Amino acid sequence: MAFFYKKEEIKFEPHPKFGGVGFALLIDGKKDPRLSVSMLAIEPGVEIPIHTHETQADSIYVLEGKGEIYINGEWQEIDAGDYVLIPPGEKHGVRSTGSIPLKLFIVHTPPLF
Repeated sequence: MAFFYKKEEIKFEPHPKFGGVGFALLIDGKKDPRLSVSMLAIEPGVEIPIHTHETQADSIYVLEGKGEIYINGEWQEIDAGDYVLIPPGEKHGVRSTGSIPLKLFIVHTPPLF
C-alpha cells in the first residue's frame, strides 16, 4: 500500500520524551515493517541529548533552521539542506541554535516506532 500526505495533513504533536520538540509520525512499523519516517520541529535553544539507537540507522535531512549535531565525538553545525547518516550504535544528539525551529526529516531503519 502506498501512502500520500498533503502538507496540511502533517500535524506536529508534542514529542513523547522531549519538551520543546514537535513530532509528526508519518510511517511506523505497522504501516511498513522496514522503516519509520518522522519529522521533528525543535524549538530554539532545545537539545535532544546524546544517545544511541542500538539497532536503527538514523537518516536525517535538515529541512529548515540552524543547529548542531553531535556525531563522531564532536558537535558540528547543521543548516537547511544538510544530510546526516548515523549507523546503529553511534552516539548522536541534536540542538536547535537558530531563531526559528530546526525542522528535520528522519528515517529510521528498522523502524524505531
